[in-house]
Amino acid sequence: MDNQRTIAKEIKVSGVGLHTAGKVTMTFKPAPEHSGIIFIRTDLPARPVIKAAVDSLLYPFSSQRRTSIGADGVAIHTIEHLMAALSGLGIDNLIIEIDSDEIPGLDGSSINFIESLQAAGIHSQSGLRGYFSVKEPLAVEEEGSSITILPANEFKVSYTLSYDHPLLRGQFLEVALNEESFIKELASARTFCLEDEASKLKEQGLGCGADYHNTLVIGKNGVIKNKLRFEDEFVRHKMLDLIGDLSLLGQPLKGHVIAIKSGHMLNLKLLRKIDQQRKRLLSGGIAAGPKRIDSDGTLCVEQIMGILPHREPFLFVDRITHLEKGKRATGIKNVTINDYFFKGHFPGRPVMPGVIILEAMAQVGGVMMLAPDENRGKLAFFMAINNVKFRKTVVPGDQLVFEVEAGRIKARTGQVFAKAYVDGKIVCEAELMFALADA
Repeated sequence: MDNQRTIAKEIKVSGVGLHTAGKVTMTFKPAPEHSGIIFIRTDLPARPVIKAAVDSLLYPFSSQRRTSIGADGVAIHTIEHLMAALSGLGIDNLIIEIDSDEIPGLDGSSINFIESLQAAGIHSQSGLRGYFSVKEPLAVEEEGSSITILPANEFKVSYTLSYDHPLLRGQFLEVALNEESFIKELASARTFCLEDEASKLKEQGLGCGADYHNTLVIGKNGVIKNKLRFEDEFVRHKMLDLIGDLSLLGQPLKGHVIAIKSGHMLNLKLLRKIDQQRKRLLSGGIAAGPKRIDSDGTLCVEQIMGILPHREPFLFVDRITHLEKGKRATGIKNVTINDYFFKGHFPGRPVMPGVIILEAMAQVGGVMMLAPDENRGKLAFFMAINNVKFRKTVVPGDQLVFEVEAGRIKARTGQVFAKAYVDGKIVCEAELMFALADA
């Protein structure tokens, strides 16, 4: 799935919050490329917007037994089952209008969300999806629980559940995640709690909307007034929660997650560590490896210099986040006030020159064209620039995301379609023609 996805049409979902017991209706709406998952509280006059992202997490984690996000004093609780469904279906962009502060619990799993989203239809968009591949092992642990994530070329979860209860001892499952495996193995696994915990949770204002239908209540002799969908449904639901929590990274993840008795608190601590590693990579804080293309199609700045002849101050790409040799590529440029061109270009109101935006797009296109083995060592020169459109100014503090896609590619020439985005909005687009020449 190289392209971003949203839904084809609007659809509503209603229910009751697992913890608040409040009635809630959500409306899922298609969203533009690069939007991410956006919640809008329609029950409040200002209709505040909260993005499903690491930076929106309520911290310190004030919400027990659930994952919550918020902004400016406005919160949305218990998002993990919905976020797991979106991750499982590979939905990158979605607007979710919600008239309360908690996601409906439905049957306590992700399957009803899956069915509603599938009924709305999954729509493939032209924007490219950028994966994040973990580069170094990361781990968190506390009080006998732990999570480790290791570099891998896929997203895999291995989970061990072991508690002091006959039904919760020694459950282990490993799943390589994709749309099919998520729906088959995890989506219908429901949330659970011990019978002894139920009254305490309600005293704390939690689980007020839980019942024997949407929550597996575990008594001394087994599940009360319900039946298991899987013999090991409990470990499967823990994996579902983990996937929903990690989806707040905001982009698909590649790595092998090994979890032992983890819950939301530990999941979110690992999420923050992954995000910190991502930020270090994007800023060049991790030393580059050999001048080669990583197996996941990412390149740091030193690897880019192994392909392009450009150097400071004329290298305008900080990182390649996605690369299909000779087909398409995505790159980023972090725009800072320290960039030399701001000293003389509208110094009283710094604006990035349009010709440099074009050059940066061309450099991403050059990486794409020069990356194939048969083109290594060649140079890419401009032949023509057509249909250039500048739609928005770029200023210090912006992060430019460049998407380029090959048009007609021949032995000595190539056509590239390029777009530049800031915060998901197009700031520039153009058609570029290159000539390939021996160095």
